[in-house]
Amino acid sequence: MVNFIIGEDDKHFMTLTESVITKYMMKNQIEYKIHRFDDYGPKFRSMINRKLPFKIYILDIETPSGSGLDMARLIRNKDVDSIIIFLTGHQELSQIAIKNEFLFLSYINKFDECEKHLEQSIEKALQILKTKKIIRFKDCGTIYTVALDDILYVTKETNERKIILRTEYATFKLSKSLGDFYKMLNGNFVQTHRACIVNTKRIVSYNKSKKIITFDNGEKIDLVSSRFEGELI
Repeated sequence: MVNFIIGEDDKHFMTLTESVITKYMMKNQIEYKIHRFDDYGPKFRSMINRKLPFKIYILDIETPSGSGLDMARLIRNKDVDSIIIFLTGHQELSQIAIKNEFLFLSYINKFDECEKHLEQSIEKALQILKTKKIIRFKDCGTIYTVALDDILYVTKETNERKIILRTEYATFKLSKSLGDFYKMLNGNFVQTHRACIVNTKRIVSYNKSKKIITFDNGEKIDLVSSRFEGELI
């Protein structure tokens, strides 16, 4: 899932941006969601803190409630992975963005072939996202893209031929065997139980006596058996 987060107070350019995103993403059959904000108030700031996969920010530089440059600073204080695209009529502010080292992808002038440059930027952004370590799978007609680092653990359903994939932002129920899914993962994952695989990069502690694994988001599981405990330790 690619999350587009638009900060734009002009209804015309909000509509234009949404149209370009939808046209490009539908053409490439990539799952996506658009989050719309007409100001940089509390709701937008809350979005910056949300744990979502593959964030692409498209920010207007000037809105009545704040500056896109200030929002870019807040974003970069939280993460360096999200992609930032500036879409603005204030071309003269581009040097300020460069000097502040916001690590943005592009600075698009609203009045200079905006649609063309925005589509090109989206294409570049998706190319960058593809370089991350991801898995892509199809289930019930939907194509999912998940970063390996986002996965906490995978468990097997007790009475169904399904597995549950748990990330820090969502839970997926998939019609796959645990063994087949294990083959899609990298060396950071180990099996701790006949019904569980965990991401060792996300573990902060393991209580050996109680056999409880604690992940970096505070979540805990106790699916550890003696047979597989050696791999975990």
